[in-house]
Amino acid sequence: MHRSVSHGSTGGTRWQADRMALLPFDLPPALQAYAARGDDWARWVTGLPRLVRELIDEWELTVDGDPLHGHTALVVPVVAAGERLVLKVVMPHEEARHEALALQHWHGRGAVRLVRADPRRDAMLLERLQTRDLGSVPVLQACSVVAGLLGRLHVPAPAQLVPLTAFVSRWTDDLAALPRGAPLPRRVVEQAVHLGRAFVGDDASVGRLVHGDLHYGNVLAGDRSPWLAIDPKPVSGDPHYEIAPLLWNRWDEIVASGDLRTAIRRRFHTVVDDAGLDEDRARDWIVVREAIRAMWAIQDGEPGAVTGAVTAAITIVKAVQD
Repeated sequence: MHRSVSHGSTGGTRWQADRMALLPFDLPPALQAYAARGDDWARWVTGLPRLVRELIDEWELTVDGDPLHGHTALVVPVVAAGERLVLKVVMPHEEARHEALALQHWHGRGAVRLVRADPRRDAMLLERLQTRDLGSVPVLQACSVVAGLLGRLHVPAPAQLVPLTAFVSRWTDDLAALPRGAPLPRRVVEQAVHLGRAFVGDDASVGRLVHGDLHYGNVLAGDRSPWLAIDPKPVSGDPHYEIAPLLWNRWDEIVASGDLRTAIRRRFHTVVDDAGLDEDRARDWIVVREAIRAMWAIQDGEPGAVTGAVTAAITIVKAVQD
């Protein structure tokens, strides 16, 4: 639970208006609402106008459009020395700690190009891509696009990256502690714990630069390349870890197909075959990731979300193992 943060009445309104006057645009209302997530979020949101103003001045940027935002970042279209770019300012959090490092390591190969970064202020200047993502492409074609990117992205990992196994160890311990009465079949829990712990002890589970959140919405159309990945949550990991989000995203299309098993397996085999991955290893990672995703939904405790996430997870696990 996050505590709501109030800035008071009249004084707070004036204070907020003064800060907004620092910028030639208003922060999107939905982004401003993130302040209610807790004290850290409130400090970040209220500090954004001054931070963005500082970056615009120091990097000699001209705002060139309305700001956008995701779950954890503000993105502002800008122009620098005649080049159309975007300024991205991220709410500091563990998963995004090495985003700039990953983008720098890729040098624009398969991913958005990093022009400049200030890790201390969690700010990046990036090439500007189109707004069209892979959600606009037929799903099997989209899976092939991602498969084609994987070989370019999965280069040797920089030493600074956190190993994927550090997260998996923690997640599988949490999964093992899930109460027996939880709405997730015990056989799925036990299989995922066994596989997860085996991955933790396997040297092949680390060593490659893994995007970590490679789904259809995180691949945008570009001008210098048809499709480029954005928003990495990078770790030193195993390429086979990347596949699961391609199965659980665009879930309504799987349901609408009327044959869930076939729809899931088509996506799975398209990515595995086109990327030249090991089918058995990819399947085992999917079992681990789906069980963990279901566990998180159970821990969050929203009944509708729990039912949907658990049902989808079990369906995916069964489909790839049949």
